[in-house]
Amino acid sequence: MNIFEVLAHEGEEVVEVVVLRLDEVIRTNSINYTIWAFVALAALTFLSIILKRWPSLRIFLFLGFILVILGNTLYLIGSTLYLNKESQSGGPVHYHADFEIYRCGQKIDLKDPEGLSNKVGTNVIHEHGDDRIHIEGVLLDKHDASLGHFFAELGGSMDGNHLTVSTNKSLLTLQNGDLCNGRPALFQVFVYQTKGERYFQQKITENPEDYIISPEGNIPPGDCVILELDALKDRTDKLCEQYLLKKETGEINNGN
Repeated sequence: MNIFEVLAHEGEEVVEVVVLRLDEVIRTNSINYTIWAFVALAALTFLSIILKRWPSLRIFLFLGFILVILGNTLYLIGSTLYLNKESQSGGPVHYHADFEIYRCGQKIDLKDPEGLSNKVGTNVIHEHGDDRIHIEGVLLDKHDASLGHFFAELGGSMDGNHLTVSTNKSLLTLQNGDLCNGRPALFQVFVYQTKGERYFQQKITENPEDYIISPEGNIPPGDCVILELDALKDRTDKLCEQYLLKKETGEINNGN
């Protein structure tokens, strides 16, 4: 959900476009308001120390403490309730799906997370360098849980013809027509899902960027997504690590 756009012009040239989402606005405001509340409380505490000789002022200082604390608390509660009401998910979710990317049979590792956050992406949709899609928060729209949205939030892009991702070295694109072993290859997407103790494979042939990951927290039964640049084929022989582990222990079996 887009809240507004800020356009900065220099002559006829657009310098910058900023599109803010509802969750980003609320999260930013919550942090800013909480910081200002702490500053206000610190200032009131300082005033209460230097003005302690005037007991008549205590009531005003006390009211100041109450107003700051109550105002910030009401905003945090109200904004959270409003965000949950406006969301498609009706509140916070915690979904996971594993994925692996291959180029001509060679596995591709995405860019490693940096900083204290230890993630690439946003607070809601991200990856921790573990080949796992993490969706942890409020979904404003069903499309927020799609493969295309996930890779876009990681700084790449995806459609039925290509996948662009960031690695530690550069942006890497897997695109229809690229060569594998000297022959033209295709970008293809395969998804493993489970039904009970059996797992099944399907090829997503149309608009794979719109595929919505299953609403599962554990893997399996959460999805295993294989994205490949390779010769045209109906099935893949690749399998995510967690699926392979459960297969080897006999917890799931191939239903295809």
